Amino acid sequence: MKPHQHFILHKPHGFISQFIYELKRNKRKLGELYDFPEGTMAIGRLDEDSEGLLLLTTDGMMSELVRSKKVEKEYYAQVDGIITETAVEQLKNGVEIGFHGKKYLTKKCQAKLIENPTHIGEGRRIRDERHGPTSWVSITLTEGKFRQVRKMTSAVGFPTLRLIRVRVGNIELGELRAGEVKEIFKESFDKILE
Repeated sequence: MKPHQHFILHKPHGFISQFIYELKRNKRKLGELYDFPEGTMAIGRLDEDSEGLLLLTTDGMMSELVRSKKVEKEYYAQVDGIITETAVEQLKNGVEIGFHGKKYLTKKCQAKLIENPTHIGEGRRIRDERHGPTSWVSITLTEGKFRQVRKMTSAVGFPTLRLIRVRVGNIELGELRAGEVKEIFKESFDKILE
């Protein structure tokens, strides 16, 4: 039996976290970025408008472990306006968002202002200062509802303009450029759960 393979990818803006998309609209898929082996699956998802660290594997058991609520996922969100300490405190303590047509209170998380974010690369161009100031916040979650970070920042009055996942467990995006893929060994993947 062939050993499982594991990859990290800096998913660029404009791609979906899938290999197959059968609806009518033409979407850019992960298989356009690299010649992944058959059976490769994304662990979790980043929506089409989001960027950053995406883990991929041919091992379904590893996928289940990483998607568990034990593993932290850190995001950098560029928001509309200069986010306040009060808003950051609200994010930390949980905010009410909509999920499947119902109200949902997010779990407590880590959140902090960041002045000069690293790991962001060039990515998607956001408006310039003439259209109002922007700021950055780091949010670290152990849950992952649909578009959760975007809904959270909107709930505290600072809609997300750009979203980048920079860390999953102990694996960081680092210097990986948008669209770049790196195969990693199982030992590195196991670090996620440490």
